[in-house]
Amino acid sequence: MTTNTVQLHRVLKSSADRVYRAFLNPEAMAKWLPPFGFTGKVHELDARVGGTYRMSFTNHTTGGSHSFGGEYLELTPNQKLRYSATFDDANLPGRMQTTVTLREVFCGVEITVVQEGIPAVIPAEACYLGWQESLIQLAQLTEAEIRE
Repeated sequence: MTTNTVQLHRVLKSSADRVYRAFLNPEAMAKWLPPFGFTGKVHELDARVGGTYRMSFTNHTTGGSHSFGGEYLELTPNQKLRYSATFDDANLPGRMQTTVTLREVFCGVEITVVQEGIPAVIPAEACYLGWQESLIQLAQLTEAEIRE
């Protein structure tokens, strides 16, 4: 079975702590992870190595939705996350793995995302587009300095 891999790199004007928490907080994930035009819902999230998560994205235009879930494989606070994902749709077979590395830099945090095992039916360009949109929303969420 052929699969795709995508790799993205950004520097955000944020901290590793805020970005790390955005990957593990259900409300934050529902806000930033769905690409433009989609809403997200986290159905389950147990943020520990061996813990699982389940979520779904719904297309706001068509109402169509797809759900997926996986397992947390590695969690090093403020440095690295590695997790698996499997789609519930049988037409999207296989097990993906996403590795996120974070590194504090003088102007914020450097983030690298590598997603492997993407089902061949999903064009790599569509994955890049979706991740780019998600990372824009991640920046908007984590770069804001709101003092209450």
